Amino acid sequence: MSQLDLLVELGTEELPPKALTTLRDAFAGSVIEGLAAAGVPHGEVKTYAAPRRLAFIIKDLATAQPDRQVERRGPATSAPEKAVDGFARSCGVTISELEQVDTGKGIYYVYKSLEQGKATASILPELLQQSIDKLPIPKRMRWGASRVEFVRPVHWLVMLLGNEVVDCDVLGLKSGRETRGHRFHYNHRISLNSPLEYASVLQETGYVMADFEARREHIRAQVLAEAAKVGGTAKIDADLLDEVTALNEWPVALTGRFEEHFLQVPAQALISTMESNQKYFTVTDAQGKLLPCFITIANLESKDPAQVIAGNEKVVRPRLADAAFFFDTDKKQPLASHQERLKNIVFQKDLGSLYQKAERVAAVASTIASQLGHNSEWAARAAMLSKCDLVTNMVLEFPELQGLMGYHYATHDGEAEEVAKAQDEQYMPRFAGDQLPATLTGAAVSLADRLDTLTGLFGINQPPTGSKDPFALRRSALGVLRILVEKELDLDLLELLQQAAAQHPSLPAAEGLADKVLDFMLERFRAWFEDEGMSAEVYQAVLALRPTRPLDFSRRARAVAAFSQLAEAEALAAANKRVSNLLSKNADALNTEQGVQESLLQDDAEKALYAAVQQLTAETAPLFASASYTEALTALAALRAPVDTFFDDVMVMCDDLAVRSNRLALLNSLRSLFLQVADISHLNA
Repeated sequence: MSQLDLLVELGTEELPPKALTTLRDAFAGSVIEGLAAAGVPHGEVKTYAAPRRLAFIIKDLATAQPDRQVERRGPATSAPEKAVDGFARSCGVTISELEQVDTGKGIYYVYKSLEQGKATASILPELLQQSIDKLPIPKRMRWGASRVEFVRPVHWLVMLLGNEVVDCDVLGLKSGRETRGHRFHYNHRISLNSPLEYASVLQETGYVMADFEARREHIRAQVLAEAAKVGGTAKIDADLLDEVTALNEWPVALTGRFEEHFLQVPAQALISTMESNQKYFTVTDAQGKLLPCFITIANLESKDPAQVIAGNEKVVRPRLADAAFFFDTDKKQPLASHQERLKNIVFQKDLGSLYQKAERVAAVASTIASQLGHNSEWAARAAMLSKCDLVTNMVLEFPELQGLMGYHYATHDGEAEEVAKAQDEQYMPRFAGDQLPATLTGAAVSLADRLDTLTGLFGINQPPTGSKDPFALRRSALGVLRILVEKELDLDLLELLQQAAAQHPSLPAAEGLADKVLDFMLERFRAWFEDEGMSAEVYQAVLALRPTRPLDFSRRARAVAAFSQLAEAEALAAANKRVSNLLSKNADALNTEQGVQESLLQDDAEKALYAAVQQLTAETAPLFASASYTEALTALAALRAPVDTFFDDVMVMCDDLAVRSNRLALLNSLRSLFLQVADISHLNA
């Protein structure tokens, strides 16, 4: 079967930059799926995307579907001849040309034929149309008098299979071999002879770098080089780099400057306006301090780059001036003066204003700080100030600076250093893997804020459902767990939730609220542990005991995970499961108050097990007291031999009721040892 390379390119007006790679992948992906469904084999696929084009090349594409055997089953051989003849004529053959096949349910007439595969060129137009129809475009547009709809107006379509044009009509376009160059550098048609010359011809003749990844790395290298020229290091945000790559076909990095007095404004405010509004890369010195310059990416090679730079400097200056004005204006009144305005801003219609939320958070944060032996007044003060920067000019203009501006304004007002830092740290961790609050005051406010949100929303019956989590409660829950575990804060989460719930004056779902939220939060440990390579059985073993201190929960889980790797673990887990079943079925025969009576021990195996349990109970007591769970479980692994021997040699459910009860008590003491860490019977899933 012969093979040829396929090129498809759709030329458009400038595509939405943030959706460019998604459109590119979907454009090619749907065609690939269609080819697979049609049984057409091919080689490597290469995708391309630039502001004015989506394209892909499929190498070594078979020029036709493979022939396939077609089989039609007709009537049984016992059927009337007229029916058989009708079936044969429908197949275009005589009865003698039909085969007879034993199907296991009788002998039937069967017609077999070889169906010739369609030419690939004949099925490509339909596959392309299907791909365009399925593109993830939330809102399509029309242009001119046409009824055609697409994300942006379309202007040309290239479709080459080998060196031949595939005849195709989509989006009102007739396929051809002509692409187009850069809008300014080479605004002409470019005729392509074969698919594999696509990228090189566009770049060398048309001033277009069609390969998104190559263009992105080219921009990165230019930005780093420009930063080095001014003695600094470029701050390259991945999302910004992708967006800039999607905005430019022929990227050229240029460095501009701004007045040094703007550096008196917090650096993140300047960075935010330059990155978000202007799509500039910022530059820092060796100490990480912002330099008074920026790097912009022009979509052309200017004969006079100084003019391009001057134009960008002229545009960015007013934006920096606005930031400076907002900062200076905000500093004219203390951060605390904004508290009154918070009374008129609703946090959630059933949970009151931001001011009321701050009061609730202050109460819980103060308690947390006290439990940690820290300054509770700082925690309460930080919480009362925590939402004040939301109504400042700077944050209203740049919402992403919430918390950070609170820190700067609190510092300017002379607040205690930890109170100021807590303004920013209240939002930590902002995302998975983000840094945690560095101060205990910040940790207290961050914990209290999240616990208030969790109890409040669960209390008004608005927990997350399925994939919907509009208030990011799952992220809040994980943030609480991370702070408590990674900062080793041994706090009782159930107690904190009870206090947080008590701060709300009236909640429809107040009954059992703390326990409900606790279960939701402990469930977050499951994914956390699985990400670290722990099995679900380890999580279940600890959850069975429902420890309410997350730090303790984590320590138990890590101990069980280590224990599960020991050679003795499997046998002891199975034994614990057997013991658990025996005890649950014979609860009436077990006298837990009386314990094990040594005088009733008869067999050597039960005496040996009793001695081992007694010895390890004493040996592990200080380990359990210090939460040294890994060491304790390692010591308990020595029980494997006496436990195995006991179950091999001893009949637990003997006829003597006193002996039976005593043996159950012995097994209960054995199980109780392990239950000081977890229910390891879950390891025997």
